[in-house]
Amino acid sequence: MSRRVLIIEDNRDIASLIGLNLRDLPTDTDVAYNGREGLDMARRGDYNLVILDLMLPDLDGIEICRALRNDRSYIPILMLTARSSEVDRVLGLEMGADDYLTKPFSIRELVARVKAIFRRMEVMGDSAKTSEALIQSNGLQIDCEKHEVTLDGKPVTLTSKEFDLLAHFARHPGRVYRREQLLDQVWGYGYEGYEHTVNSHINRLRTKIERNPTKPRYILTVWGVGYKFAEH
Repeated sequence: MSRRVLIIEDNRDIASLIGLNLRDLPTDTDVAYNGREGLDMARRGDYNLVILDLMLPDLDGIEICRALRNDRSYIPILMLTARSSEVDRVLGLEMGADDYLTKPFSIRELVARVKAIFRRMEVMGDSAKTSEALIQSNGLQIDCEKHEVTLDGKPVTLTSKEFDLLAHFARHPGRVYRREQLLDQVWGYGYEGYEHTVNSHINRLRTKIERNPTKPRYILTVWGVGYKFAEH
């Protein structure tokens, strides 16, 4: 089954190279060369993925990412940037990007990331069909169809990856996951040496959903092993 990908990239050579290498997945690709056109196309089209450059004419990638995440429908976003600072990377992820690549990047790595996003979305779709769309636990409510979380009735703003991580935990209460398992099952493939990514996401999650992050009630640390979601 061919998937539809929108490439929002003002560098025509890079956009062409990406489109050429995604055809074998297989995918059908459309290209927008400025931010405003890209946002309009993303909202009008039925896309399985948006590959989004951070620095764009008219409207930058952060603004596009924010706008798409405010829409009701959910589109995975892979962000590209020539800026490599940790602040820029975290900002992109906080705005709701699913993954992040810094230019110059390996085409093989980009294709691997795209495959991982597709695989993760398939797993999430299968999980939504075979499990509850609405998960409730001790005042925490996770709506897997709407990608919305509330705590004691109040909305909680999560990035897409934080949401995926929380939903994955909540679907399997009591099950202990090692960091490398979470990287594989939530991120879609292993980031060698990137176990700290799991730690930072869990720490941010705890600040958003735990009344006292130092004494968590939901995401618990199993010392020497990993993490688990509490059985309430």
